[in-house]
Amino acid sequence: MNADCWRMGFHIMPPTGWLNDPNGLCHFRGVYHVFFQYSPTWPEPHAPRGWGHATSCDLVTWEQHGMAIAPELPEEASGAYSGSAAIVPGAASDGGDLMRLYYTGNVKLPGNYDYIHAGREANEIRVESEDGFTLSPKQVFMRNADYPSVCSCHVRDPKVWRQDGVWWMLLGARDLFDKGMALIYRSDDGLAWTLHRIVRPTEAFGFMWECPDRVALDGAEYLSICPQGMADHAWSGGLRDVAGYIPFAAGERLVDAETVDPDLFERWDGGFDFYAPQTFVDNAGRTILIGWMGMPEAPYTSAPAGMTWCHCLTVPRVLSRRADGGIAQVPVPELAELRGEPVGLAANPRSVLGEHRADVVVEGVEGPFTLTLDGVLEVSWSGGELVLRFLDAVPGAQQGLGAGRTERRVPLERLDTLRVLVDSSAVEVFANDGARALATRWFPVAENLTVSCAGTCAHAVVYPMGDGMRGTYA
Repeated sequence: MNADCWRMGFHIMPPTGWLNDPNGLCHFRGVYHVFFQYSPTWPEPHAPRGWGHATSCDLVTWEQHGMAIAPELPEEASGAYSGSAAIVPGAASDGGDLMRLYYTGNVKLPGNYDYIHAGREANEIRVESEDGFTLSPKQVFMRNADYPSVCSCHVRDPKVWRQDGVWWMLLGARDLFDKGMALIYRSDDGLAWTLHRIVRPTEAFGFMWECPDRVALDGAEYLSICPQGMADHAWSGGLRDVAGYIPFAAGERLVDAETVDPDLFERWDGGFDFYAPQTFVDNAGRTILIGWMGMPEAPYTSAPAGMTWCHCLTVPRVLSRRADGGIAQVPVPELAELRGEPVGLAANPRSVLGEHRADVVVEGVEGPFTLTLDGVLEVSWSGGELVLRFLDAVPGAQQGLGAGRTERRVPLERLDTLRVLVDSSAVEVFANDGARALATRWFPVAENLTVSCAGTCAHAVVYPMGDGMRGTYA
C-alpha cells in the first residue's frame, strides 16, 4: 500500500500537513463542527499553527473547510493554540444561536529564554460567528498579567461551559514550581472573567495540565486533564503525556473543588495514540468525545516516508456513566450507516476483505480470545488483561507495521464483547461496551485486510465499511 492508501474513510484527517488537538467541538444550527490544530504546510520548518475546520450533518460524511483561524495578531504570533466553543442561545442578530470560540494565542519572544518561566505570552482570545464559518474580529481578553502570580508562562486551552446560569472557563496551567494545576474562572456574560479558584492535586501529578475539560453524566461530574510528566508511572506505558479523568462524588461540582485526588485518575484510552480529548453535548443531549490519535512525544512515528499529512482524530465516541462510576465510550451509532453486508467469523474464523476498512463485532466471549488483523496486529484477552500487540515489532526501532509501536496492556477482569474499527491506518478497540478503549495507528502493506479470531464466542461478524470521506481529499 502506498501513502495515499493510508488515508481514512471515517476518521477526520488533514488534506495535507499536520493535525493535532480537536478544538471548538459543537453542534451548531444543526451542523456538527470540528475544529482542530492545523499546520497545512507541514513538514515545512516553523509551519504556522492555527485551526482547521471540518463539518458534518451526520457524523459520518465530512467536509473540509481549510484554515479557519490563522495566527494573524501579535498576541498569537507563534500559533493559535487549542480552545473550545460555547453556544449562546438567541444571541445572534437574527435571533438564533451564536457561536463563540475561545483559544490561546501563543507568543515566544526572541531571546535567551526557557519559555517556561520567561519569554512566553499566553493570551486568551475570543471570536464569534453567526453561521459557523464567518468569524468576527478577534478580541484578546486575558494576558499573562491576568493570571494568578503563582502561574508560570504555561497557561492555555480554555474550555467554556454554562452551568446554573453562570459561564465558567477552565484553563490548564503549570505553576512556578513545575506542578500541574487548573484555573477556574467565572463570568456573567461570557466576556469578562474573574478568577474563581485554583484546582490542585492532593499530591504532585505532572508538571503541566493540558486540555482541561468538565464532563457531566447522569448528575455526576468529572475533571478531564492531560497531565505531562507521567513517564515514571507504570501505567503510562513510558509516555510523558497521558489523557484521563478524575471523578467527583455524587452531588459534588468541579467548580466547588479546590483539590482532586490523582489516585482516582483513569485513562481515557490505553492504546498507543490518544491525547487532548474534548467533549461537547449535541442537540440530542448526547455527550460526545473526540480525541487526537497522536502524541506530543512518543518513540514511534505517525508519518512513514512518503506521507504528505500526519495524524487523525478518533471517531466521535458517545459517553455514558458505568455502574462503577467510570466512563464508558462507544462509537456514535451513526457509523453503522457505512456498514456493508456482514461476514461471519464464528463459523469461519478467518475473513479477507478487499479494503482496510471494517467494523468487527464479537459478542458472548467465553474464556481466552484473540483477534488478529493481517496476521500482525493482535488484540487478545486472558488472565485479566486486554493486550494490543504488534507481532512484528522491533523494540526500540521504528520498524514493522506499527512504525515503532510494540505492546499495550490494560486490566480487564473479563471480556464479554469486543468491537474493533479498522480504517486504513487507524484502529480503535472497544471492550465490554466501551468500558475499555485502545486506539492505535498502523500502516499495513497488504492489499486486502485479513481478520482472524481464536477462542469461543456466541457471535462474531465483520462488516466492510464504506468511505464517508469520498471526494473530501480530491
